[in-house]
Amino acid sequence: MLTIAVDAMGGDHAPQSEVEGAIQAAAELQVNVILVGQEDVVRRELAKYPEAAELPITVQHAAEVITMEDAAAKAVRGKKDSSVHVALRLVRDGIAQGVVSAGNTGAVMATAKMIQGMVRGVKRPALASAFPTYTGKPVIVLDVGANVDCTADMLAQFAVMGEVYSRVIFHTRKPKVGLLSIGEEEHKGNELTRAATPLLKALPLHFVGNVEGRDLFAGTVDVIVCDGFIGNVALKVSEGLADMIKKMLQESLAATVTRKLGYVLSREAYVDFRKRVDYSEYGGAPLLGVKGVTIICHGRSNANAIKNAIRVAAEFASGKTNEKIEEELSRTAPVAVNIEAAS
Repeated sequence: MLTIAVDAMGGDHAPQSEVEGAIQAAAELQVNVILVGQEDVVRRELAKYPEAAELPITVQHAAEVITMEDAAAKAVRGKKDSSVHVALRLVRDGIAQGVVSAGNTGAVMATAKMIQGMVRGVKRPALASAFPTYTGKPVIVLDVGANVDCTADMLAQFAVMGEVYSRVIFHTRKPKVGLLSIGEEEHKGNELTRAATPLLKALPLHFVGNVEGRDLFAGTVDVIVCDGFIGNVALKVSEGLADMIKKMLQESLAATVTRKLGYVLSREAYVDFRKRVDYSEYGGAPLLGVKGVTIICHGRSNANAIKNAIRVAAEFASGKTNEKIEEELSRTAPVAVNIEAAS
């Protein structure tokens, strides 16, 4: 079985969500889990679940904790015995095949780059997030926060990595790739999107051109590429909108439904809707471009999100996604470089 290391000290609700999510994953999925963190704290939480003794879960001690307030660069250099460092070293040393963390995103990214290194040919890693769509199949959006400022060739690399990820994890046969802009026409957008278009058109991908913000949830494309600033804003706006709609629906149901049968039917519809837009069903966002498998979750992740992040990490590792990304980049890089030089 694959082994996934979980940063047990990273999230807002650590180690409760991490321990409970690890127990669910070990019970439901064919994985071993290593909980990394301050041993006494983790074992005390683990002791609340008697069934954990029969599951393939171990604890790896890490004396330090990187908080959300820690500056990424300082945390990487100054807290080398943190749960993030120790978990990533387990992957580097071949003891685990992936890492899941709901901790400080900047610190996790910087530490992953330092300890695991980058996939050959990748300039910068990208965070890839799965957005729910009307069709029921998620769309992969990247970058959603790893790189605030991007160049055109970085967007081309994001497209390659996102396309591979869509094929491996979501089994999309020939993913449609779009470039997020303010209009479908090529001449619309900013300097970055206009410069990226010829690079994306030259790649051996199913590039469909520019897509707009409304296309994020339409399900008409499988991968959407953008810089990390725009992607993170889109992600946070979407999460806020989903939360607002859920609360408004809940209030409307309670205020207007009077018949018991009608309430039951409406309640079932609401539960189905909530599950379709629940971020925890998709786990976390993989950090594409680093050599090891690194899945970064929301700081507020619950147990279900941690469980699904472990699932994604295992699928990512078993699907040899990094190897496929490296293979695709070696095949497409000369094309992208030639087009960029010509432009």
